[in-house]
Amino acid sequence: MYTACNERMKAESGHKFCQYLSKGGKDRVIKAVIFDMDGVIIDSEGKYLEYIYEFAREKRRDIQIEELYGTVGATKRDCWEIVEKAVANGQSWEELRREYHERGIWKRAFEEVDYQAIFRPEVLEVMDELKAMGIRLAVASSTGLEQVKRILTMNHVWERLETAVSGEMFKRSKPDPEIYLHTAAQLRVDPSQCLAIEDSTVGITAGKAAGMKAAALIDDRFGFDRSLADRELGDLREIPALVRSLMEPEA
Repeated sequence: MYTACNERMKAESGHKFCQYLSKGGKDRVIKAVIFDMDGVIIDSEGKYLEYIYEFAREKRRDIQIEELYGTVGATKRDCWEIVEKAVANGQSWEELRREYHERGIWKRAFEEVDYQAIFRPEVLEVMDELKAMGIRLAVASSTGLEQVKRILTMNHVWERLETAVSGEMFKRSKPDPEIYLHTAAQLRVDPSQCLAIEDSTVGITAGKAAGMKAAALIDDRFGFDRSLADRELGDLREIPALVRSLMEPEA
């Protein structure tokens, strides 16, 4: 687990980050909920996987989509190393990723996916209930900010948020905690007072590494490891009750 303060982020925001996993009652009260987007607000992971599978089949016709499940929710390098191993055509992961992007397949995915069809509408009632409880709301997504804003605006999520942060702002993506530390700073809430809502192994790890509570939306399709999560969610509508249970300071 990351336990040291991120000095650069602390200097930029003027906010104190070092109260990780504080045992003081006050610090354990949840004041903010930070949502991941892909796999939580929208059920997009399987859609993006289809585009990678289509690309990989050009390299090896008999490849099975199950061989690529590990790419879902992975870091860029881990994702493409899995593709490299699966296609086994002599191209490095860097070359495969470069070709994928140069051919515009990733851009085409963003243009073709119906983000309203894969939106989880219960998110809206959950967010409204949390706001009524005085909880501050944000999104921390590895996806580019322009795309995040487009997807969240069309689904009426954007106007419910205090801030949205994109992984493109940082050198290191999840599981590094930087995106969550920055989002907490934007909200001016201590990380120990935040609840991260995630689905993937790297996302859960990032939230916990930032010193937050983490709740994992159950998705058994891709073999995510949820063992670090403080709570598992069968449905996003369980979030308000979970937050209420965390609102009272420990004795």
